[in-house]
Amino acid sequence: MRKESNFATFGGLVILVWLACTNTLAASSSPSTTLDNGYQLLYNLNFERAHDVFAAWTLDHPDDPLGPASDAAGYLFSEFNRLGVLEGQFYETDKQFDARKKVTPDPTVRERFATALGQAESRAQARLAKDPKNRNALFAMTLSSGLKADYAALIENSNLTSLHFTREADHWSAQLLAVDPDCYDAHLASGFAKYIVGSMSAPVRWLMRLGGVAGDKNQGIGELQLTAARGQYLAPFARILLAIAFVREKDKPQARALLASLQTDFPNNPLFAKEIARLDAGR
Repeated sequence: MRKESNFATFGGLVILVWLACTNTLAASSSPSTTLDNGYQLLYNLNFERAHDVFAAWTLDHPDDPLGPASDAAGYLFSEFNRLGVLEGQFYETDKQFDARKKVTPDPTVRERFATALGQAESRAQARLAKDPKNRNALFAMTLSSGLKADYAALIENSNLTSLHFTREADHWSAQLLAVDPDCYDAHLASGFAKYIVGSMSAPVRWLMRLGGVAGDKNQGIGELQLTAARGQYLAPFARILLAIAFVREKDKPQARALLASLQTDFPNNPLFAKEIARLDAGR
């Protein structure tokens, strides 16, 4: 079903919102235990050290949902890396996404992933019960739903499940932006959703609009560029998503330039060099 496939592509490609707003990520006194340091380690595929950073941050912030939510992101990305599910999958078409290979997940990692998400959601809901506008709680719910969408799409190959969690993530992201419109990292989720839905056929866009999901390719790219330019924690990931968009739009020079900048910033991540080589080979 085309509507399901396109929207699941959004869920599968986005490791939704690796962020909290700039003024909400309370760092401990040591730079090695800040959440942004942990995410930088994830971008460079240093998962063991990233988990150490997230664990240390959680000890300093025992009631904050961002610690376990970030740890869950680490488990998901380490599993992606082990299985190779992101290699060669800067999907140029929906057909390529539909043909993605099936993989065998590690049950231990899956259990740890689910446990971390459960802890994040329980802490987030406790905060939201006291303050519906708590930024860290809204972020944690956004991230949790997005991570579930990614696991369903790229590991379990379940498009319908991914669609369900993607809609949840978009819902939480909208609430986060309503609380703080200057949280530029939060534009990543809505931006890529608008781009993907805007890429659908007109009848499907109409059906999605009836369901409360609007799409506009140009607006979507604009939001991604906003995050890439002004986001603090998600700027690198916004560049990844812009590269995907430019590949789909047949603008390979811009896609290559973005990937080259990511390769420079994260030299320990081989994905960017592989995608550059693939683009060059396709010329």
